[in-house]
Amino acid sequence: MSDLRLFYIDGSWVAPAQSNDFEVINPSNEEVCGTISLGGEADTNAAVEAARQAFDSWSQTSKDERIVLLEKLLSIYNSRADEMALAISTEMGAPIALSRTAQCGAGAAHIKNLIRALKGYEFERPLSERAADNRIIHEAVGVCALITPWNWPMNQVTLKVVAALATGCTMVLKPSEISPLSSMLFAEMIDQAGFPAGVFNLVNGDGLGVGSQLSGHPEVDLVSFTGSTRAGIAISKNAADTVKRVALELGGKGANIVFADADEKAVTRGVRQCFNNSGQSCNAPTRMLVERSLYEGAVQVAADIAAKTTVDRSEIDGRHIGPVVSQMQFDKIQALIETGISEGARLVAGGPGKPEGLEKGYFVKPTVFADVNNQMSIARDEIFGPVLTIIPFDSEEEAISIANDTPYGLTNYLQTQDSEKANRVARRLRSGMVQINGTFLGAGAPFGGYKQSGNGREGGVWGLEEFLEVKVISGWN
Repeated sequence: MSDLRLFYIDGSWVAPAQSNDFEVINPSNEEVCGTISLGGEADTNAAVEAARQAFDSWSQTSKDERIVLLEKLLSIYNSRADEMALAISTEMGAPIALSRTAQCGAGAAHIKNLIRALKGYEFERPLSERAADNRIIHEAVGVCALITPWNWPMNQVTLKVVAALATGCTMVLKPSEISPLSSMLFAEMIDQAGFPAGVFNLVNGDGLGVGSQLSGHPEVDLVSFTGSTRAGIAISKNAADTVKRVALELGGKGANIVFADADEKAVTRGVRQCFNNSGQSCNAPTRMLVERSLYEGAVQVAADIAAKTTVDRSEIDGRHIGPVVSQMQFDKIQALIETGISEGARLVAGGPGKPEGLEKGYFVKPTVFADVNNQMSIARDEIFGPVLTIIPFDSEEEAISIANDTPYGLTNYLQTQDSEKANRVARRLRSGMVQINGTFLGAGAPFGGYKQSGNGREGGVWGLEEFLEVKVISGWN
């Protein structure tokens, strides 16, 4: 993409109606890595109108037609994976090794898994044997506004865009203005694959501008948003006047319950997972709850792992963690670290300031707090940085109570060799996902949460159904 100021509307790259330049900053060096334009109401309206005009024909295409185009998109995505990895690493600071594997790789995996789900999905069926003349039809909801975050760009873009394409919806994508380069590259891939004009549109902008225009737009039928709980609440309120469907994947403050009978690698695994992607994951296990008899040993292990976790620039190959995404994010994390100290938590690793030798860039020391109670700010607020809080507990009941005592409910984690206890506790945790002993979610598993972590599910069959309406027709022959 030679001119990053352009938008992709109705099958073409077009200039914004009014210039409004915005600099994209490389968080490793604080230098400008691109200049985009923030869209205005005219750009939003043009994109929505293009999607509306394309909906009638695209929604009536066959499943096989959509599969062919999606498989072509997957092939193109894989062939341009190095470009995608570099774009993500540059715009949001993921180390290039992580960007190649987890960041870029997540996009490829989601495209592949959603194609698989689409192939097996039945859009029409009889209501029942007793009501065979009643036909249940799952059909595209309409024009969709897809608003994605900066922390896992292709993970979220593909979960939304590919599911919407698969179900016959048309859409306008507004990626985060902080990390838009990967989405613009993805738009090139959509164009290269040959999707009809107007089916997919991209307009860059910020939340108050294009984001608000989309969520309140009368011609938008669904908003799918991933980001902060604060923004999700604002989107829900703005969408209410038009009674459109709103799907939200929001914040998290996951508990990682480490029982005394956990395997010997449980604490190490939990610390590393908390620090992964520089702690910028909504499903990170940021509250480690440790049974009292194991507690002091776990604190020491966590402190040792944090001390051994290296921090460096994103372009350097290796297993280090990179910077956080922006000055605003850095300042927020630093303030919460200071709050943790002032509230009386015991700082056992890291702390305020930048790591030695990394004065330029938004780098945060891997930080561990012990002796935290669940009412402290660092135990309740989503820090979104490489900061772990460790909380002791004395019983299974207490662990469950602490884990559930949060406004969030995205992912919780369990570490125990007692399978009966693991299953029993997992059932009682109020979260959309529970991971036991380091196991990962399977391909096509539903991703989403309870409470203020949101109200939708992405991935696999559940991801398709977010973009479908249910119609019943009686008298079907």
